[in-house]
Amino acid sequence: MVQTPTRNGFVNGQDAVVPTLQSSRLPKTALFGTDGIRGRVGDFLNAELALQAGFWAGEALKGLAGAPGPVVLGRDSRNSSDMLAIALSAGLMAAGLEVWDLGLCPTPCVASLTNATDAVGGVMISASHNPPGDNGIKFFGADGTKLPSSVQAQIEAGIRGHQEATAVMKWGRQYQRPELVGDYTASLQQQVEAEVGTNEPLAGMRIVLDLAWGAACSVAPDLFRRLGAEVICLHDRPDGDRINVNCGSTHLHSLQTAVQELQADMGFAFDGDADRTLAVDNQGRPVDGDYILYLWGKALMQAQKLPGNTLIATVMSNLGFERAWTGIGGTFVRTSVGDQYVHAEMIRRGAMLGGEQSGHVICRHYGISGDGTMTALHLAAAVRNGGATLAQLRDSSFQTYPQLLRNVRVEDRDRRLNWSNSAALQAAISRAEAEMGDRGRILVRASGTEPLIRVMVEAATDELAQYWTENLVLAVQQHL
Repeated sequence: MVQTPTRNGFVNGQDAVVPTLQSSRLPKTALFGTDGIRGRVGDFLNAELALQAGFWAGEALKGLAGAPGPVVLGRDSRNSSDMLAIALSAGLMAAGLEVWDLGLCPTPCVASLTNATDAVGGVMISASHNPPGDNGIKFFGADGTKLPSSVQAQIEAGIRGHQEATAVMKWGRQYQRPELVGDYTASLQQQVEAEVGTNEPLAGMRIVLDLAWGAACSVAPDLFRRLGAEVICLHDRPDGDRINVNCGSTHLHSLQTAVQELQADMGFAFDGDADRTLAVDNQGRPVDGDYILYLWGKALMQAQKLPGNTLIATVMSNLGFERAWTGIGGTFVRTSVGDQYVHAEMIRRGAMLGGEQSGHVICRHYGISGDGTMTALHLAAAVRNGGATLAQLRDSSFQTYPQLLRNVRVEDRDRRLNWSNSAALQAAISRAEAEMGDRGRILVRASGTEPLIRVMVEAATDELAQYWTENLVLAVQQHL
């Protein structure tokens, strides 16, 4: 019997291949945030939504691809990741696509393998740095970059029943392909060895890794050891109950303590899906994405591998970083928060290095997306060959301006995403900006990945930053 397309899936007789999703169960605001579809599992993010998302993503990817090919699928260690991956895979197969399931792996592994193979797209099941109860779905195009907003809108239109499917004459199949993760790690190893010119570029270094009970467990320790480092691991087993809990890139305390007690050369902390990393120097001090961009950028500048001496950062990057970079003849460009905006601006300007203060760094010499493991390996190699400690390099870079970031939890999704409509809150922000003048800057925004309003104040003094941070946090609590 020929399958007939309907507004909500395929119908064969009276049986729907992809069940209808009731629109009343979906939020009124956009499903896609700055990093895919993300939320607390069991609310709107569940197996039903993942099935629909897989099917309509399959429809979109088929339309974009010039030839048939598989979809690369990976996940982090959350307890809900298997459930969502299975449902999403079923949707992709219902759309007629083949699925290559990598199992546990970092997000950049999915992006890299999607780009390196004949895949038509990729999907990662992860909520990055979010707590264990959250999860998310990130889609990639055939080139390994995140899908543009127009394609995301197409997928969402299908999920909401506003788009018709095209008929398919066969179903896809799923294959377990964990061996492909080895191809990804081999490419990272070859990068660093080629850059340094030796087979064990990290020999003699003691490095502590905080793996956050997440995806980094599958790749980072082995890579650092293969490159010659002595490795001490924290939170080093995949654990869906503890992923990101008081550890990883959002909680550096245990890593700082371990680096100091073990007299290590440095430490690296990853987030749940290992697309970002923050470092700790040999004195136990944080080395965030701003420092990493400055140090890596300066090395590329000296090697004449940084076109226009340009760095792409976001509105969250410290003013001290910006002034230091322009002070050595560099060009500094800010974007909105989110690696997709950084990447887009890099492409537009032909820039080779960019990233976020949170440790999400993109170097187009070596990869197409932010990759925490890649960043950590290259920074460690640079320190090993530079003749100075990471602490010395940090001290010789720049002095940060006092910067405070406070998160205010706002559970109401519609109110949170439409926060700028609050006249009272806008008035409070305007008053703070007028009072501070050129002594600092203010950024208030809704998180694209968590139910939070983020308030950031950067000022010439700690007292000024503290005063206006408390003032604006109170305003958000009162009016939202």
